[in-house]
Amino acid sequence: MFIGHYGLAFGVKKAAPQISLLTLFVAVEFVDILWPFLLLLNVEQVKVTPGITVVTPFDFVHYPYTHSLLMGIVWGLLSAFVYWFFKKDVKSAVIVGLAVLSHWFLDLVVHIADLPLTPFTSTKVGMGLWNSLEATVILELIIFGIGAYLYYRNTKAISNKGKWGFWLLVAFFLLTDFYNMFGPPPENSIPMLFVSFAVLQLIVLSLAHFVDKNRASI
Repeated sequence: MFIGHYGLAFGVKKAAPQISLLTLFVAVEFVDILWPFLLLLNVEQVKVTPGITVVTPFDFVHYPYTHSLLMGIVWGLLSAFVYWFFKKDVKSAVIVGLAVLSHWFLDLVVHIADLPLTPFTSTKVGMGLWNSLEATVILELIIFGIGAYLYYRNTKAISNKGKWGFWLLVAFFLLTDFYNMFGPPPENSIPMLFVSFAVLQLIVLSLAHFVDKNRASI
């Protein structure tokens, strides 16, 4: 899942306007931000195998430290603690922690059985929605659309940058998701994957910060 994670972050902003959109984006994508670094260090492994699912060519060989349920809980607790340490806001810290953990449960719906439960067992799960392109597109668009709508309706632009910046961010997500699903598979090169993932996250997080600072909660 790609834009679905960000759709959740958009939607959470309605319930927790005190948390920046940048923080929420980092939270829902925390394990995917960490993952490329572990790939580069060969702690976790992925291969590009076209056809392994209809939607994505990625074969997630080994990624228990970022994408297991147990570590999702651990990362969520750590993120909540760090947020609380700096903000002293228990409610917001809990929301941030749950946003981190949400990544695993959304992935559970789309992944084939490659999501570990813990780093210490071989049991892997996944509901396999990625075997249906149509169902994946519909689900992602629903989650993303609802979340983006909630964010848009519950914030207001305080400058023209806030108006066009929001639509630029939405367009970037949709175009990137379209390319991911229908474009050519990436090179089977960890350094190249690392660079592409890093650039994508940098663009998304920069746009999130830009948009949110030019919009105010209603």
